[in-house]
Amino acid sequence: MSEDARFEDGEDKALNIGAFDKNDLEIVSSLIQDSILPASEIKWLSNSNKLALLINRFRWEDKSLALSQGRKLERVQSLLMISHVKNISSSGFSPKQKDKVLSILSISFDGDEGGSGSILILLSGDGAVRVDVDALEIDLRDVSMPYIAPSGLLPEHKTDI
Repeated sequence: MSEDARFEDGEDKALNIGAFDKNDLEIVSSLIQDSILPASEIKWLSNSNKLALLINRFRWEDKSLALSQGRKLERVQSLLMISHVKNISSSGFSPKQKDKVLSILSISFDGDEGGSGSILILLSGDGAVRVDVDALEIDLRDVSMPYIAPSGLLPEHKTDI
């Protein structure tokens, strides 16, 4: 029987960070690249003007250590919470496709520093989620113990040039 990885194995802690400007968001984007989630795990919390995404995040921050120690690569469930949401739209998939698996490529912000704008979550397969906000505030928090990535593979991006 195999055993899931534990935070203690890597002597690191669960990730809990926020993004309040474009520089912060670049870090969050790098940490959530190649995260996967079913469309059903995107929730609009209208009472609090937040959008919550429960993602299965590849642990990029552990990649080098895992490879150097011969350990298997890991994922962890994380909550990506976007605050101050005014409007949400999507393309390339329908939110009604609850079983559709989405893969996050990046997240970016187009707007005023400290002000309103649009957050764009770019998905593989020409999909996207656009979130119009009054201010940039994003939280990323690990909510489960790390687990061995089912594929066992390092995510890679092939380009046709």
